[in-house]
Amino acid sequence: MVRFVEGAAPVVGHEARAHAVEYPVDTVYSAKRFMGRGFTEQGASIGELPYRVVAGPHGLAAFAVGADVITPQQVAAHVLRALKEIAERQLGVPVRRAVVTVPAYFDDAQRQATRDAARLASLEAIRIVNEPTAAALAYGIGASERRRTSSETIVVYDFGGGTFDVSVLQLVPGGPDDGEFFQVLSTAGDTRLGGDDIDDAIIALVTREIRAEFGTALEFPPAARQALRNFAERAKITLSSADSATLEVSFGVDRTYRRVLGRAEFETMIAPLVARTIDACRRAIRDAGAPEIDRVVLVGGSTRIPAVRDAVGAFFGREPYAALDPDQVVALGAAVQASVLSGQRRDLLLVDVVPLSLGIETMGGAVAKLVMRNASIPTRATEMFSTSVDGQVNVGIHVLQGERELVADCRSIARFDLRGIPPMPAGIPQIEVEFLVDANG
Repeated sequence: MVRFVEGAAPVVGHEARAHAVEYPVDTVYSAKRFMGRGFTEQGASIGELPYRVVAGPHGLAAFAVGADVITPQQVAAHVLRALKEIAERQLGVPVRRAVVTVPAYFDDAQRQATRDAARLASLEAIRIVNEPTAAALAYGIGASERRRTSSETIVVYDFGGGTFDVSVLQLVPGGPDDGEFFQVLSTAGDTRLGGDDIDDAIIALVTREIRAEFGTALEFPPAARQALRNFAERAKITLSSADSATLEVSFGVDRTYRRVLGRAEFETMIAPLVARTIDACRRAIRDAGAPEIDRVVLVGGSTRIPAVRDAVGAFFGREPYAALDPDQVVALGAAVQASVLSGQRRDLLLVDVVPLSLGIETMGGAVAKLVMRNASIPTRATEMFSTSVDGQVNVGIHVLQGERELVADCRSIARFDLRGIPPMPAGIPQIEVEFLVDANG
């Protein structure tokens, strides 16, 4: 969370949250959801936010704060810069490079936006690591310290504030002469499913009931919308340990809304959201070849909700592993990866996967996939293409990412024009297209 202050440095973190109701239009949160995404991709729910989401440069989503248009990368950069300063105070040395984590289901544009945010914060992102993979590193290092002696297949269920990811990994313990081996088998997720959506469900309930009680013409200015979100988040947290939570919102003299929300009603309300996470788990298990799962590791603040833990336990048929702090485990895993890249650790090898298929547009608006999802990275793929009409001297190459068969249903990554092809009959020129995917995905 970042509050922008005219003529002064932005305020980041807890201090920004403490004054969010006072400065609702100047305080931006959940920027991660907007990273690398177009404004037209945003749903109607952006109208319920206390701050304004607008079309920024190149039609990408951005935020209107005062007279300025702020990009999600700039918001993220302020958070990263604050973390950088904390690290420098603790370490007593400049920090210039970092391992940065992202949701596993982030596409190429979102990963590039994350790298841009690091650059704006004067950090070189030496590696982009998927969040569930980072969590698995933290879990695996702890397991090795517990003297794990056999291979283990684990699921990392990562239900955070803005996104959901699930990964299936195989952990192979190291021998006397080699290190631990972490192999990601598959990943699935939803970049628009997280704790924010649980808050939205509570807000929608409260808004409906307030309008039913006080009239549909009742307005919700930005400060009221931010207050509602604060109430919703507190209720969600309370219901993780209590059987009920009280909601109370005042709209002036004799206009106070009071409501007790019970855990059973709350669980019914969020059941469709939890079911979506289980659907993603089902896909990940199928893509991994339906292996026997030894352990399910919980990551992300939303996994503190009892209904979430119960659903995960019921699906996998085992009690989820919750010994790791769900808020810190991803950062711990990133630190492990940083120690590997810096040469401090030489006893660990990580192999991740491509989260989404990559291909190019072909005749009729179809997509020819060259790199399939869940292919191990780094990887390369090559395929030959040709012209479609006689005498064709130019070819447009449209790179796409996604699992659907049509261009219209996939994410456009880039366009290139290949010129100067010798005139020949259709199908004769040979055009080699090669994809290279590095360890950053």
